[in-house]
Amino acid sequence: MSGAVCGRFMYFAFGSNLLKERLLLANPSAIFCTTGRLKDYELNFGMWEKHGDNAWHGGVATIECCPGSEVWGVIWTLSNEDLTSLDNQEGVNLGLYTPLEVSVETDKGLMLCRTYQMNNFHACRPSPQYKQVVCLGAEQNGLPAEYLKRLEVIQTNSYSGPSVLDRIRTVTK
Repeated sequence: MSGAVCGRFMYFAFGSNLLKERLLLANPSAIFCTTGRLKDYELNFGMWEKHGDNAWHGGVATIECCPGSEVWGVIWTLSNEDLTSLDNQEGVNLGLYTPLEVSVETDKGLMLCRTYQMNNFHACRPSPQYKQVVCLGAEQNGLPAEYLKRLEVIQTNSYSGPSVLDRIRTVTK
């Protein structure tokens, strides 16, 4: 796969996988590479079916083509052995997301990365827990302050029950 270095591949994360502890739950080989900007895409939140449910109890992140927009994220390098677990985490095997190869602008030049786009997108608000993980990850990795502000004003669905965030919290304690 292009972008691969010595048995590793580059992955551009823009949603919950911005947070290292979340990504490491299923992908132990992930190593921070750099942050970057994907031009001509925008960040959206939704589900792959109109009245579906998931472990986050609300909309999850995807990217959509949008000339003039940009999505900031983190580039991780992962071992090729983690490609299957990353695809499974993103629901590729269930048809929820499709892997894409994108060119991400970084301070080290353009980098070719794997990322994921939701299939059959239906817009819906994320849970407060999902939004918190995205914001924590953006902060943890030093994404631009103005991008953080854009994330912080995202409206949520006010869900207050258990979620994946609880598993992340037990890992980080």
